Amino acid sequence: MFVATLLTDPAAPALEEAMVTALRDAWGGGDARWLAAGEAAEFPLQEVPGNLWQVWADLQGQRVDLVVQPAAGRRKAMLLADMDSTMIRQECIDELADEAGVGPRVAEITARAMNGELDFEGALRERVGLLAGLDAAVIDRVLETRIDLMPGGRALVATMKRDGAYAALVSGGFTAFTARVAALLGFDENRANTLEIVDGVLTGRVIEPILGRAAKVAALEEITARLGISEADVMAVGDGANDLGMLGRAGAGVALHAKPVVAAECDRRINFGDLSALLFLQGYSRADFATT
Repeated sequence: MFVATLLTDPAAPALEEAMVTALRDAWGGGDARWLAAGEAAEFPLQEVPGNLWQVWADLQGQRVDLVVQPAAGRRKAMLLADMDSTMIRQECIDELADEAGVGPRVAEITARAMNGELDFEGALRERVGLLAGLDAAVIDRVLETRIDLMPGGRALVATMKRDGAYAALVSGGFTAFTARVAALLGFDENRANTLEIVDGVLTGRVIEPILGRAAKVAALEEITARLGISEADVMAVGDGANDLGMLGRAGAGVALHAKPVVAAECDRRINFGDLSALLFLQGYSRADFATT
């Protein structure tokens, strides 16, 4: 058995009952279940439709996301999440670079690295090098004035943890940011790179080894082994090329507002919904969400 889930942006609900009913009837699905009025609905299927991706493309034009996945094992025991442009709206290094007066140059490198056009480790060293001499106090200012949480994140972490799941934040960014974001959202642990700071100033270096794509996969392996669960029990979410390893290995890899190279490798693509989509994909209705 499979489940088809239709989702849209909770800030601008655009999912109509007629659309859900028409697709259910066309695919010979079972009774539709509304997970949130105007936002998300699902129905069971016997098999994956042959025209899935054609229908997906049509729905994208109407700002509706569509995911078809196995019904069994949808609810996961662990959340493994990227931070930049995933649990938060921004790329932290781009915000630091803007403070340092090198914003456009660093943003260009970031975009290319996240789309898989550049080696992640080399690109990170180059970008951090451009921050040399920046007062470390800027980090707190960026956290307070420039960083916004991605909508739905609090509910996602709180709901999964309420039901016994473990939450890990694993970022190619920096511990100075992941520690704060993890605490705000209730993650059980966080892993990231460490900026070298000497006498209150960024040196332009990252303390080795650099946490990149391989380290995110290692985190998946290490944490699941420690918890005594399988990789199939994990929901991973990310947007950049350095997330592809963990997205491919996790039982449910979700590409959230992802770069094209990432979305192309993932069957679960959320382009319009927010992080609450990850709860809908697990079969939660909005009424089931934990209070945050």
